[in-house]
Amino acid sequence: MPYKLKTSARKSRRNKRIGIVVAIALLALIIGGIAFYVFSQPKPVPTVQGSVLLEVKGWNTTNPTQIGNITILLRDDKPTTSGHFKTLVQQGSYDNTTFHRVIAGFMIQGGHIDGVAAIPDEIGSNNSNVRGTIAMANAGANTAASDFFINTVDNGNKAIDNAGTKFDSAYTVFGTVTQGMDIVDAISHVPVDDPNSQSPKPLQDVTIIKAIALP
Repeated sequence: MPYKLKTSARKSRRNKRIGIVVAIALLALIIGGIAFYVFSQPKPVPTVQGSVLLEVKGWNTTNPTQIGNITILLRDDKPTTSGHFKTLVQQGSYDNTTFHRVIAGFMIQGGHIDGVAAIPDEIGSNNSNVRGTIAMANAGANTAASDFFINTVDNGNKAIDNAGTKFDSAYTVFGTVTQGMDIVDAISHVPVDDPNSQSPKPLQDVTIIKAIALP
C-alpha cells in the first residue's frame, strides 16, 4: 500500500509538470499570435493638423510698412511635405525670408533657406496646382527643400520642360490659402526688376516677418 501511494504521488507530480509545460506553451502561442496580429496591421499614416499664418510686409510701394496675413491650411494626406514645412515654421526658419520670385498671372515664390535637406516628393493622384494652392518648388524629382510657391492661377496643366512634363506631376501641393488671397494677388503685381526673365525679383523686398503655426 505505501508503494502504491508513493507511485500515485509521483504520477501526480509528473502530471502537474506536464500541465504547467502545456499551459506555458499555450500562453506562448497566444502571446505570439497577439504580437503577430499587432505588428502585421498597417501602420497609421501620420497627419498634420492646423494651419500656418505668414505675416507679410513690403508689397505696397506707397506704404512699405503695410502688413498682410496669408493663412494656409496644410493637407493631412501629404504628411512628409506638410510636416517638413510646419517644422521649418516652428523653428522660425521662414522668419525674415522674402518672396524672391514673383510672376504676375502665374505664382509667387519664397522661403529660400540655405542648408535645408531635401525631402521626397508626394505627388500622388490628388495633386492639383490650382489657384490658391501652395506647393514645394524644386530643381528636379525629390529635391524640394524649403522654397515654396503659391499659385495665383490654375497651373496644373502647364508644361515645365520641352518634354511636356506637367506641373501636377512635378510639384507637391501640400496646402491651400484659406485667408489672404488678396494679399497673394497684391504681391504678384509688385514691380519687379525684369518682367521678361525667368526669375523676376521685386524691386522692394516682400518679407515674411513671421511664420506662425496655428492650432
